[in-house]
Amino acid sequence: MLQNRVTPLGDLIAVAERGLVFGNRGCLHDGGRQIRRAYNGRRWIACRLEFRGRRRGRMMQPGRYTELFFLDEATALAAGHRPCAECRRADYRRLLELQPWAAGADDLDARLHGERLLAGRPFERRLHSAQLDELPDGAFILRDGAPWMVHGSRVREWTPAGYAGSRRRSVGGTAALITPPALLPLLADDRPRLVPLLHPSV
Repeated sequence: MLQNRVTPLGDLIAVAERGLVFGNRGCLHDGGRQIRRAYNGRRWIACRLEFRGRRRGRMMQPGRYTELFFLDEATALAAGHRPCAECRRADYRRLLELQPWAAGADDLDARLHGERLLAGRPFERRLHSAQLDELPDGAFILRDGAPWMVHGSRVREWTPAGYAGSRRRSVGGTAALITPPALLPLLADDRPRLVPLLHPSV
């Protein structure tokens, strides 16, 4: 079983489920298909599972990017992956429209890299303080040491197979936000997207 499923915190785990969104963050594996690094570069992207009939060969080929899978787009965004500029061009352009400070992919990737990892500690996840009742559906928070997804008046626990138990979302107060703030406007935008925002288990 390959270690290429991504949690909302950006960790790579080995589970049977594959999820609804595909992506990569460079070549992370060695010749034996073992993960050797958390990322390779700042370009962390989230893609469609299928695009123009392209067929993928054996996973984790030597010298190629490491194929990653996410439960859904909310999970991919929480992990810090933005829409691909090729297979998800419309979603990518929408993100640029929502972030007028970004002229293109390099600006987006530089901002996201700083929002997902602590400065000076490149392997430690950065969390952000946010008002819980102001977060859009699909945003992830850290609660009791685990990732929970905001959904309406409740928060739902993430698992590799889908969303499990739920609790009522508190009114007022702050939360430890996992999703990079630069990606929150994309969650708040209700236009159709090219990948599933939420897994059916929600």
